[in-house]
Amino acid sequence: MEEYIDEFQKLLEKISCNVDYSDIRATKSNNTNVIMKDSKVQEINSGLSIGVRIRVLKNGAWGFAYTNDLNKLEEISQTAIKLANSLSGDVDLSDENIVKDKIKNNSKIAIGNVHIEDKKEIMSEADKTAKVENVVSTTVNYSDTEYEKLFISSEGSSISINESRVAMFLNAAASSGTVIQFGHGSIGRVAGFEVLKNVDIEEFGRKIGEKASRLLKAEPSPSGNFNVIADNELTGVLIHEALGHGVEGDLILQNDSILKGHLSKDIGSNLVNIFDDASRKDGFGYYPYDDEGVKTKPNQLVKDGKLISLLNSRETGSKLNMNSSGNARSVINEQTIVRMSNTYLQPGDMSFDELIEDIKNGIYIKGSKGGQVDTGKGIFQFSGVESFKIKDGEIKNSLRDVSLSGDILNTLKEIDAVGSDFKLSAGFCGKGGQTVPVGDGGPHIRIRNATVGGSSY
Repeated sequence: MEEYIDEFQKLLEKISCNVDYSDIRATKSNNTNVIMKDSKVQEINSGLSIGVRIRVLKNGAWGFAYTNDLNKLEEISQTAIKLANSLSGDVDLSDENIVKDKIKNNSKIAIGNVHIEDKKEIMSEADKTAKVENVVSTTVNYSDTEYEKLFISSEGSSISINESRVAMFLNAAASSGTVIQFGHGSIGRVAGFEVLKNVDIEEFGRKIGEKASRLLKAEPSPSGNFNVIADNELTGVLIHEALGHGVEGDLILQNDSILKGHLSKDIGSNLVNIFDDASRKDGFGYYPYDDEGVKTKPNQLVKDGKLISLLNSRETGSKLNMNSSGNARSVINEQTIVRMSNTYLQPGDMSFDELIEDIKNGIYIKGSKGGQVDTGKGIFQFSGVESFKIKDGEIKNSLRDVSLSGDILNTLKEIDAVGSDFKLSAGFCGKGGQTVPVGDGGPHIRIRNATVGGSSY
């Protein structure tokens, strides 16, 4: 999109005479999505998309217009101005650095040089190796995108980004005839096709299939309060859903977060250190600048159990007397809202064996297959993928259909041990009708007296 910079700059100069602030976002992307169901390719979508969004601020109100026709830039600029003129509001923007930067694509294997048959071959390998005993169905989803992004503002920022993102998701269903269980796994990063080439796909697929098959023989989970070990994935889901959404500045302003008014207060044990870091290149939620041109960095949200910061856009930051945290994100044809990126719990110094050695009667929960969170009330419930009993410091028999629920403020305070390992998972997060790529994770953790749902003894 760099070839359009001069044209965009001239348009901004023209717009700026009539508004208080303006910016232009433009994207061009090549996307491929493939769905394979039970070894057969069901769907391939591939194509080029171009979009331009113009945003203006006047008298505290936003005007916003979008087009995928580059011949209509003048038209949408006037539409944005008219919309702003027709409204009144209280929007102001936090002061941020003016930035001029170019980010080049450093992929080792360019997606554009990889034939669709090579992509299908890797999907087939994952599909094939997941079909262990009792696995009756598999679904493999592959997606990649090569994109150019351009952001320029009336304040003087000019940022161009050229990058790519690759991901593959595998689901396996196993059946005993009366019971059905599932395994799931994902691989994804902001990089080229080396994201998959550098992974042992055979092992990846086999482990997911074996997990689904193993769960068929698992016992139903007990119900009650237990000392719980959460694995990396469940830790990440807990931090993302129960804490991460609660520190989003727009939800704070909408009185839809239990964490409103908790800045500088203890909300967890002194072992809890939580970050949101879009600048982590190993995370699926990586981006160097947010969609308002703010440079990303590690944002520590919780330090030694104390809530020390929030996630903000320039608008929410101004209203909360803070700066933007670089978390303004959106799809190109929608307004930016506050979104997480790579959200995780910082590792501690304990080995897995040390985490479980003092547990006489507990449960080890691995993975997450969904759940519910009420950020306003601060309560959550997640369903684990696979679980195990812990007896006298040892992992025992497998459990299925286990859930973890609780009050996030109490749960964070009950974390009494943090593992030294670390892993980020790849996924997507929905909010306000928009879906963006994110990463979440952390180490294994131990939670005292956690509420587990399942069957009764």
